[in-house]
Amino acid sequence: MVYGRPALAMAVNRNAQAFVTMEGAEETVSFELPNLQAARESFTLRTLRDFHARVERNYEEFLAGKLTIRDVLRKPVDLFQYAFVTILDGLHLKMGGGVNVRLSSNIPIGCGMGSSAATILSVLRGLGHYYRVEFRPEWYSRYSLEVENMQHGQASGLDTYVSMHGGCVRFQNGEAQELPLPRVPLYIVNTGAPATTTGEAVAAVAKRLGSRHAVWDEFEIATNHMQKALLHDDLRAFQRALRDNHRLLNEIGVVPGRVAEFVAETEAAGAAAKICGAGAVAGDAGGMVLVAAKESPGELCAKYGYELMTVRPDPLGVRVV
Repeated sequence: MVYGRPALAMAVNRNAQAFVTMEGAEETVSFELPNLQAARESFTLRTLRDFHARVERNYEEFLAGKLTIRDVLRKPVDLFQYAFVTILDGLHLKMGGGVNVRLSSNIPIGCGMGSSAATILSVLRGLGHYYRVEFRPEWYSRYSLEVENMQHGQASGLDTYVSMHGGCVRFQNGEAQELPLPRVPLYIVNTGAPATTTGEAVAAVAKRLGSRHAVWDEFEIATNHMQKALLHDDLRAFQRALRDNHRLLNEIGVVPGRVAEFVAETEAAGAAAKICGAGAVAGDAGGMVLVAAKESPGELCAKYGYELMTVRPDPLGVRVV
């Protein structure tokens, strides 16, 4: 979703879980991220606040074109250090002792499934519950988007909204229109984590095409056709729109060659497919690919060495369990 054009998105039954527990009397925060890094790391609150200020300076340098988005945050734990201070200070909370934050996730990282938004929101919601803060979705959405910008540059808010509310939506210019959960047969295929970030892919396309290129109007038309097909549970019409969207993604240069070959074979078998996230402007992997097909693409996935993921729509967003 770029330049004010609409996008369709749906929550699925993959999730991130944050476990927040008391730990000691000192104002120290420990992070355990078993899916992201092996070592547990601990920080004093003063260290976290200094780090938060440094990240904000880095982000200003990024906006000024002096740093890349990869230079704003350097390692996985950085995102959650920044998130902790964002919600603590944003909600004017007092720590009152040490805290341990353990994050667990079964969402593939960096593959176009909104893992950043889901993990950030999970941590923020967990901390809010731990400190007994009234749950106001608009607060968490705002803080989550602020943190996600440090990862992606200028996030659209789509991933945050879907992680917050669940279900299926049409999202445009920060506004969401809820849609019925689709009933056409859909599969998700993991082609591997892209070699480039979302921010890098968006920047490369923007530099080459700009915001006024006619291709963005074509994207909107394809999205509208997709939405209409989903509302009528029309698999054939949805496949046609999916093929149109894939052709446009190829045109703007975010579909790696090997992924394009996989999609071509998928289409030859009578199905349709497209990358789900930003794709990639380098390397062979393109993240997640959505496949609309009557039959499972399992054999073709095995041929390419891709993981076929079984998912189902999730009508719920972030919650305390």
